[in-house]
Amino acid sequence: MAKRSTKTKAKPKAKPASKTKVVSKEPARRSLRQRLRRFVWRVVAISFLVVVGAVLLGSVVNPPSTAYMFGESRRLGGVDQEWVPLEEIAPVMARAAVAAEDANFCDHWGFDVKAIRSAIAQGSNRGASTISQQTVKNVYLWHGRTWVRKALEAGITPLVEAVWPKRRILEVYLNVAEFDEGVFGVEAAARHYFGIGPEDLTARQASQLAAVLPSPKRRSASRPTAALKKRAAQIRSGAATIKADGRADCFES
Repeated sequence: MAKRSTKTKAKPKAKPASKTKVVSKEPARRSLRQRLRRFVWRVVAISFLVVVGAVLLGSVVNPPSTAYMFGESRRLGGVDQEWVPLEEIAPVMARAAVAAEDANFCDHWGFDVKAIRSAIAQGSNRGASTISQQTVKNVYLWHGRTWVRKALEAGITPLVEAVWPKRRILEVYLNVAEFDEGVFGVEAAARHYFGIGPEDLTARQASQLAAVLPSPKRRSASRPTAALKKRAAQIRSGAATIKADGRADCFES
């Protein structure tokens, strides 16, 4: 009788479990953050250079229009505006505008800190915005009370003050300010209200034009109300004061 084999078949050795290679996602995330950071800095740098270039250009080239003027032109089917150099504007008009909107124009670097404090104390923003700020808003930005616009205005105003002479700031302001619906600049305003050129404006006419600046769509320089006449008289007095005490020296040749 044959003997049974007592040998048992050897079990095959189990294959070692394959090691899963763990790849850290941290370098990829770090690389993405670095690329995003570089992109943001490039955008900031390019934006800054564009603003600086626009301000430098604006010191010698008259802006052909503004964002607000363009919008009004589309809405009304056209606007009235013609550029005129400061030398061809009656000095009483320049003084009246400064007396009405920014009496310390020659003494500040773009922001009238005293006026801002006074406006805050009175709970009003009237009188806190300087001619420099209004010029920046009119030429480079848009109308509105958003924080974004205010922040941009606060950033660009010192740059304009550093690059533009005071005479240039006032000249641009007087040429882009709105004096009536669709009427921009003192040249168009003088002819619109009084039928004369800006060089022939009298002290009374200039003060009445300056008096409409805060609310040009609701006020008329040629048909002044009692309140506007009173305001114009105050402006004439203020214009005479800034001429006498030297606060008009920075823009008068």
